[in-house]
Amino acid sequence: MTTHAPQTAQSVTLPASLDEAVAALTAMPAAVPVAGGTDLMAAVNKGQLRPAGVVGLSRINEIRGWQYQDGHALLGAGLTHARMGRPDFAALIPALAAASRAAGPPQIRNAGTLGGNVVTAAPTGDSLPVLAALEADLVVLGPLGTREIPVSHLLAGRDLLAPGELVAFVRVPLLHAPQVFVKATGRTGPARATASVAVVLDPARRGVRCAVGAVAPMPLRPLEAERWIASLVDWDNDRGLAPEALAAFGEYVAAACIPDPPGDEVLPPAVQHLRRTVAALARRALGRALA
Repeated sequence: MTTHAPQTAQSVTLPASLDEAVAALTAMPAAVPVAGGTDLMAAVNKGQLRPAGVVGLSRINEIRGWQYQDGHALLGAGLTHARMGRPDFAALIPALAAASRAAGPPQIRNAGTLGGNVVTAAPTGDSLPVLAALEADLVVLGPLGTREIPVSHLLAGRDLLAPGELVAFVRVPLLHAPQVFVKATGRTGPARATASVAVVLDPARRGVRCAVGAVAPMPLRPLEAERWIASLVDWDNDRGLAPEALAAFGEYVAAACIPDPPGDEVLPPAVQHLRRTVAALARRALGRALA
């Protein structure tokens, strides 16, 4: 017990629709939208956040499912990790389903949502490298209407949410091709990633997309490594690659995301270990995707 109880929010609003949620956020710009609350409550408990108000999104049914739209999946921001981990969703977007199953223990997966993972933008967010590799977009709803922004722009701080805006949907292209998510943690069982890698094949464009998470404030795309390895893949036949090419790809990705220091400096042992981990994850993810 403590002698100073945490300050509670001054108001709680529970809208039943997206329009009502936007109206509530517009009326109280200092209010915080919350769905699962897995990150919000952790910040409140640590004393890092004291919201003046809360707009709960759990009653908005329109953001708890998904629909198909012009070759894309329009995923509701309220989709929980547990829901995305199920087999029917895994058949749709396998890498995002794998990331959702790895997002933490059952209580976190049952409460945490896709939109919360994106907006919180924690470097260890498991869905983030997948969305970056898929080049997904966010459908943002606000008092001025609806707009779309790339997920990567929000994560990089290039296009932030304005007052009264919230992420309603995540628009993901349906590539109908192999995609893989793998991660490393500091211990066995569900835990935060020390490094994660998503690899997505795009046969229509003869491309390989890769994103590395948890090693930087936002997912990193090693674009040169992507282009190099895509040029070696036999797209017209079995898409096979020699083990040496897979290993070289892993090293290429790791060096791009964790470069050597300038001059005669040497990477600290812990950073060297992290770079070896990224190389192994990238090699493994590409191998599984091509298999």
